[in-house]
Amino acid sequence: MSIEIGIIGGSGLYDMAELTDREEKTVATPFGDPSGPYVIGTLRGKRVAFLARHGVGHRILPSELNFRANIYGFKVLGVERLISASAVGSLKHEYRPLDIVVPDQFFDRTKGRISTFFGRGLVAHIAFAHPLCADLSKIAADAAQQVGATVHRGGTYVNMEGPQFSTLAESKLYRSWGMDVIGMTNLQEAKLAREAEICYATLALVTDYDCWHPDHDSVTVDLIISNLMQNAATAQRTIAEAVGRTSGARTCACKDALATAIITQPALVPAQTKRDLAPIIGKYMQ
Repeated sequence: MSIEIGIIGGSGLYDMAELTDREEKTVATPFGDPSGPYVIGTLRGKRVAFLARHGVGHRILPSELNFRANIYGFKVLGVERLISASAVGSLKHEYRPLDIVVPDQFFDRTKGRISTFFGRGLVAHIAFAHPLCADLSKIAADAAQQVGATVHRGGTYVNMEGPQFSTLAESKLYRSWGMDVIGMTNLQEAKLAREAEICYATLALVTDYDCWHPDHDSVTVDLIISNLMQNAATAQRTIAEAVGRTSGARTCACKDALATAIITQPALVPAQTKRDLAPIIGKYMQ
């Protein structure tokens, strides 16, 4: 039975309680080690692969994550749809702690993170105007609504570097720009998933108002952990519901994202690069 869906668990979501027939699978990649072994199991009658983004025991900083290895591993396992859960701070009054936002845009505030599989003699430029899969995002939002969460459809996720939280000046600036939520991890995953022709959607789990809010000007880990635990339970139910709603062949543009993106002539691509990226570019390098 093929693995149909990948799940990336963020802060607080280190496991999927409903997973049965479990096995751990370690995947070697040309980019180094993923955050940990992938947990393969059955969820709502489908085979899925789960990865704890920050490793067992939450040991990996956002800036230290090996995004390429994590996404490459899902690709090797055969994953075509990837649901990510991520803790975020809210930049708007109406997005309250414990709400779920399913964003449709990103704004990049990271510094120097590697977020492409390409290079080393191979040039490709994917379209990224719409960085999240609309089809999978709708399934995720519908699932969140079904399990009783307060869900907001659409919005912009500011991806900051961290690990420190925002300054008050930064938080106020993001609000003045009309940004919606702020986190530290999802943009690089979305870029790499698109390059790998994997559909990607984010469940942004609101843990707190960012420091712009007078009651949250000193965001503490204790407050966030308390909300994380509640969010994790909601996220598990939402993801299980989303997996149950996902079926059939993909019709979105994600599945062919590389079709018009590769610029380098196949004959000029170095052999090692071809071998390393075979799971991603193989069908275009005949």
